[in-house]
Amino acid sequence: MVALITGASSGIGRDMARYLASKKIDLILVARRKERLEALKKELDVDVEIVVLDLLEEKNLYKLYEKYSDKKIDIFINNAGFGLFGDFVQTDLDRELEMIKLNVVAYHVLTKLFLKKFVKEDRGYILNVCSSAGFLAGPKLATYYATKNYVLKLTMAIYEELRHEKSSVVISALCPGPVSTEFNKVAHGGFSVKEADSRYVAKYAVDKMFQKKLIIVPTLSMKLGLFFSRFLPWKVLLKITYGIQYRKQK
Repeated sequence: MVALITGASSGIGRDMARYLASKKIDLILVARRKERLEALKKELDVDVEIVVLDLLEEKNLYKLYEKYSDKKIDIFINNAGFGLFGDFVQTDLDRELEMIKLNVVAYHVLTKLFLKKFVKEDRGYILNVCSSAGFLAGPKLATYYATKNYVLKLTMAIYEELRHEKSSVVISALCPGPVSTEFNKVAHGGFSVKEADSRYVAKYAVDKMFQKKLIIVPTLSMKLGLFFSRFLPWKVLLKITYGIQYRKQK
């Protein structure tokens, strides 16, 4: 098997690569940071191809797909993305637009292109790395939460379309809570609760993907939190979320 992972130079993407390699799955690793990709390649005992690409540029999304459109790909993992803490009225608009390009446009384009390939072949797995944020609205992290809502709901809709057509293609959404990655450094914030281990989240996500799970929530605490949030009014949820994000912000 062959897996293509975006945002593979750090965090969950890097740990997914390590876990897939332990299962003897060959890899295509995509990210901007060549040195990190090369270091990761050296530690993996499978065939690894490195693609140094900035997915903020829309033309690169099509370039990536065209490079592998006629090649065997079994797993496509959309993982590249980032967040930005702060009040919406104060956060930098240009940075937010970059976030939308990476967290939404890149996911949308690559999901559609690889999904069409997989549907034609009637096989394959797509794993979109979303977030528990996809179930909520996030004051002080408003744009990030909105982007993850987009990707989660898109993934869910595609799942039902595939089920209706009795397709063999599997699509899943990974929705973790806080995870120990570089997210905080990039977003200029910090988690106020214990972070899940990235290696655990990566392994859990891949295992559940192979089990054809639609929504993958790795930790019990987050599963319980999302379950009980269903019974709260939106205004109460907003107050709770605001308090959580306020404690995170640096």
